[in-house]
Amino acid sequence: MIRLLLITTSPDLAGRTAAALRMDTSMTLVGIARDGEQALAISNELRPDVVAIELELAGHDGADAIKEIMIASPRPVVAIAGPGGGGAGAISDKALEAGALAVIPAPLPDDHPSMGKFLSTIRAMAQVMVVRQRRRERRHGLEAELPAGRARYAASVVGIAASTGGPAALRTILTALPATFPAPVLVVQHMSDGFIEGVAARLDATVSLTVRIAVDGERLRPGFVYLAPDGRQLGLSGKTRIRVTDDAPVGAFRPSATYLFRAMADCFKEEALAVVLTGMGDDGIAGLGDIRRRGGRIIAQDENTSTVFGMPKAAILAGLADDVLPLEAIADKLVSLASRPATG
Repeated sequence: MIRLLLITTSPDLAGRTAAALRMDTSMTLVGIARDGEQALAISNELRPDVVAIELELAGHDGADAIKEIMIASPRPVVAIAGPGGGGAGAISDKALEAGALAVIPAPLPDDHPSMGKFLSTIRAMAQVMVVRQRRRERRHGLEAELPAGRARYAASVVGIAASTGGPAALRTILTALPATFPAPVLVVQHMSDGFIEGVAARLDATVSLTVRIAVDGERLRPGFVYLAPDGRQLGLSGKTRIRVTDDAPVGAFRPSATYLFRAMADCFKEEALAVVLTGMGDDGIAGLGDIRRRGGRIIAQDENTSTVFGMPKAAILAGLADDVLPLEAIADKLVSLASRPATG
């Protein structure tokens, strides 16, 4: 039995959630908390399998509640966007940064596809083995400039793939990269439609690099981070331009990490550097194979720091990872590879 704790002040959202859970006899609503303090107490007492929080509350004390739950009594947390999708911007990223695994739309009354998607997400989140968070100061960006006078770099482009737990992992990496980072960074982050722009905006406001949603035909620039837009493929037109298309899904994914990695391999060959972060499934594996065959480099996040070890594990088991690193070591490795002259 999957036991859900809901944090909300909305009777409507509580009713929608309860109605959805009644459709599945393997799930039950064990309690409703009205604020973060009450949620933490109930979570510690009842130890639910999943905690769901009204997204709008994450803009107030809800984000602190998520952090405290992940520190004191870690368990999967999802944020539910209420009717009308309010808070789909920066608030969604606050929830994800605090430790929520996903942001999902509230189930719609009498809409079986909506109810089914909601239930399948809760079911999937209940299987996630979350990592206990530590209380720590946020790491600031590197103060030192990158080494000067380098004519060539081992890595000329960085591609990052992430799914569940990815927004928080991305923030950790990007916060630690200097504004002078010499390679453009391309990102495929799997998440529900309507939330990637909020993630990009919040990252852009808080890290040294410039973060934006990728636009077709835009010129690649060092010190910039380009996130794949909802429902579109992110690729390249040679070494200088971004390509955003409506090409078919790859392995059911659009955007697809494999699509991005294949484009990097084709255009940059041995100068391509791929990073696989926390997430479910194995998107990206076929593209990593192309990068490996062209002589590029691959980094996978380690198990201990991954919220979900699916994607990194797939890369490691396939023998494709050159480095398996804890999350907080990845930025330093990127700086090292991007600032080191190519040796052949």
